[in-house]
Amino acid sequence: MADLTPQDFRRMQFRLSAPKLTALPSDAIPEIAFAGRSNAGKSSAINKLCDQKALARTSKTPGRTQAINFFDNGTLRFADLPGYGFARVPPNVKQAWARLIEGYLAERDNLAGVVLIMDARRPLMEFDRQLLHWGGEYGLAFHLLLTKADKLSRNQQHQTLQKIHAAVEGATISLFSATRGTGLDEARRAVAALLPEADDTPTDPLDEPI
Repeated sequence: MADLTPQDFRRMQFRLSAPKLTALPSDAIPEIAFAGRSNAGKSSAINKLCDQKALARTSKTPGRTQAINFFDNGTLRFADLPGYGFARVPPNVKQAWARLIEGYLAERDNLAGVVLIMDARRPLMEFDRQLLHWGGEYGLAFHLLLTKADKLSRNQQHQTLQKIHAAVEGATISLFSATRGTGLDEARRAVAALLPEADDTPTDPLDEPI
């Protein structure tokens, strides 16, 4: 597990938007990809993780993100993948997004892992399973972040976790609520666990542990 502090997340800044694979950043900074169905709460989750209100743009119109948006702090990068599965997006756009996402998962050498964001009320839908299949083909590590957990009772949360643990092997799973902050520390630790082991680079003495 890499050694990340809350300040590492807060330092994240928008870098660039890549509508095609040839526009991806060319350096080797470790990347964590954030993926999920449109309207699953992906942008809100990224903003909460980074303790920023508008790092990732949120929209009431699902499917607004049409490129891979990159954020980094100089030593770590997040890749916000286009939300998938929105019915009103034209089929040719869906196909282009699928090629972009699968190409990124297949070809990105510095991709350390994927945070798959799912609405806790509707987990493991068709496109979620497709993404897990793609990632499994390329040997990627996954953390499944179940957003909007505050919409479920404690019993429903427990049942949902059991269901997903039974259905998905080899991935870590946690509940999350961007509105209430539920599961924030656990989610940050899960992101850190996807990264390669940290080197001996000194850390900022002002950074507090998660």
